[in-house]
Amino acid sequence: MTRTGEEAAADRAGPWWWGRWRSAALDVGLAVASVVECAVEGWPFAGAAGIPVWAGVLFGAAAGSVLVVRRKWPIAVVLVAIAITPAQMGYLLALVGLYTLAATDLPRRVVGSLAGMSLVGMLVVTFVRLKGLPQGNLTGGDGFVAFASIATALGMTAPPVLLGLYVGARRRLMESLRERADSLERELQLLAERAEERAEWARGEERTRIAREMHDVVAHRVSLMVVHAAALQAVARKDPEKAVRNAALVGDMGRQALTELREMLGVLRSGGERPGAPGGGLPLAAVGAAAAAAASRAVEDGEGPCLADVEELIGQSAAAGMVVALSVEGEARAYVAVIEQTAFRVVQEALTNVHKHAAGAKTYVRLAHRDEEIAMQVENEPPPEGASAARLPSGGNGLVGMKERVAALGGVFVSGPTEAGGFRVSAVIPAGE
Repeated sequence: MTRTGEEAAADRAGPWWWGRWRSAALDVGLAVASVVECAVEGWPFAGAAGIPVWAGVLFGAAAGSVLVVRRKWPIAVVLVAIAITPAQMGYLLALVGLYTLAATDLPRRVVGSLAGMSLVGMLVVTFVRLKGLPQGNLTGGDGFVAFASIATALGMTAPPVLLGLYVGARRRLMESLRERADSLERELQLLAERAEERAEWARGEERTRIAREMHDVVAHRVSLMVVHAAALQAVARKDPEKAVRNAALVGDMGRQALTELREMLGVLRSGGERPGAPGGGLPLAAVGAAAAAAASRAVEDGEGPCLADVEELIGQSAAAGMVVALSVEGEARAYVAVIEQTAFRVVQEALTNVHKHAAGAKTYVRLAHRDEEIAMQVENEPPPEGASAARLPSGGNGLVGMKERVAALGGVFVSGPTEAGGFRVSAVIPAGE
């Protein structure tokens, strides 16, 4: 199994410059073997150099002990090995030193230079040594001496250098793979966090969409029902016939509100129920998508609100006692379902706000069919003095919902009080294809 960079770094708890205790034990073991080898080889060296034996052994042991710092200072180890090559000692020191040097990240020219120096030194020492042997011990003369010297020098230099280069390249490759794995892990974690943020944002958007759809379905008709109920209460004794008409209107509006709610809930239920789901619950995203699809599907089937229903909408407001004037500019034409629904909802919500906040005020509804857009405006005059408010609850989300609907289609929505003291709601929506 491969390990990530963090796991590899966690294992680096060895002493001094060693990353792991295992590496320290290996280097100490190699150093002990090198000390023994150089000490043994220092015995004949002392005799050949004419120095005391203990001095030659001590020199060899000191030179061999340098191998313990091969990971920290590989160049020093190779230089010591080259320096003691004429004394015919330090073969293990040279092999391990060259391997360690080649496996490091040092420039290749440095590795090549030191390896060449070691090769030349080993070649010269071997040639001199073989040349000094009695001729009876050699079977090929000078040619054999040259061949044996070159073979020995290459055998002592090339294998450790090549092996070190291979191990170093593999180590760098593994480190690169670990870094990539760490980077990918961080990226996946970041993507997961972003996905969670997007999911949370989407849940908020779906809640808003569901609330807007339910608000559009319920608020207007219920507001008119409250207005008619108040009128019914006022004329119940004075004008029974008018009271009956108002009661019929309240019933009709209640049935219409229930029908719209039933249609929307039916689409939500059919689009989100899954067999075996706990409690038959819906994911919030599915609910929001179904809520938006419900209104759009209803319009496409000819059952939902559209611009053709604006006159009926105004008639209902007029029946509730509001004075409403409708004016249409341009030639009326059909638009895509979502545009007609949005235009209708803007007019509907604006009239609802008039019922809530300016009961009895004269209201003007204007529609303009243009080449590339449709514009609508609902403006009311100040309410007459002495007019009583309908005392309808308001959540303050109607204007926000209208603006969101229009902006979602790339349109412009503006609302605010007029200079005369009334209120104006204006929207322009691109006609689309």
